[in-house]
Amino acid sequence: MALSESVVKKVLLSYTYVAIWIFLSFSVIVYNKYILDRKLYNWPFPISLTMIHMSFCSFLAYLLVKVFKVVELPSTMTRDLYLKSVVPIGALYSLSLWFSNSTYIYLSVSFIQMLKALMPVAVYSIGVLFKKDSFKSDTMVNMLSISVGVAIAAYGEAKFDSFGVMLQLLAVAFEATRLVMIQILLNSRGISLNPITSLYYVAPCCLVFLCFPWVVMEYPLLRDTSSFHLDFVIFGTNSLCAFALNLAVFLLVGKTSALTMNVAGVVKDWLLIAFSWSVIKDTVTPINLFGYGLAFLGVAYYNHSKLQALKAAEAQKKVQQADEEAGRLLEEKEGEGTGKKTETQD
Repeated sequence: MALSESVVKKVLLSYTYVAIWIFLSFSVIVYNKYILDRKLYNWPFPISLTMIHMSFCSFLAYLLVKVFKVVELPSTMTRDLYLKSVVPIGALYSLSLWFSNSTYIYLSVSFIQMLKALMPVAVYSIGVLFKKDSFKSDTMVNMLSISVGVAIAAYGEAKFDSFGVMLQLLAVAFEATRLVMIQILLNSRGISLNPITSLYYVAPCCLVFLCFPWVVMEYPLLRDTSSFHLDFVIFGTNSLCAFALNLAVFLLVGKTSALTMNVAGVVKDWLLIAFSWSVIKDTVTPINLFGYGLAFLGVAYYNHSKLQALKAAEAQKKVQQADEEAGRLLEEKEGEGTGKKTETQD
């Protein structure tokens, strides 16, 4: 009975972590849309909003790491490693956030989520390009099915904006490159950053990179807009949601797995599409849904394949460990037998 209760408790906790992550991710997306959309809050400054997020996250990450010492920094992080690894990742992250936030000005929430289904395609393609993934014909067919589904969804989009689509595709490309670069520049060297330490290192770097386009593109407009004033309630709660989302990622991945987050992400996308259609009153056409449904099946199959590969790798690892343990025991027995033989001879 005690075992049954512990299993139930573990399952309930897992669902709780998933629900918290979906809620916060949902909230950040809708909140960003509300702030940046010209028909809603009408503050179309995505670089400035991203810089506010990064400033807030940098400050809280510093408090958690240096003051409250919630997590420890990796001892292997040197100045040289930071410049060669973290700085490029920070540059890619700044571009990804800048372009992804910019899309809320031009595209609906539902269509943005449909375009984000291309993320596995981008990650796999860039992984193959940098030789982190091996080319497999069946996987490429799966990637093509996702791409075709997204293309159909785009064809059926009622308020298609080519500039907004280009921004979202660039955001996907930069984010996918960032994920692959984390594997190449950090994970391959045995350095693993959780969301808090990642923000501690990357957020200030990201903030510096964003300053350059901000000075040229948004600062002159903000300076000339004399009626503008920063609403601390709106931007403070928005930034707090963005930071809480990073902690939720840490909680979800740490207590479950990255694959669970991918599956939860699909659920979140469908909820956002439904919310965008029913509450925000964005137009969602049958062709939209058919195309995204096709892409969704491709993403689901991709996640299933990754799960099977992960299980196979774990099983192989267990077999290898068992073989090593058996070999060690055999050596010990042989050693004992040799020792007894020597004693008998003496």
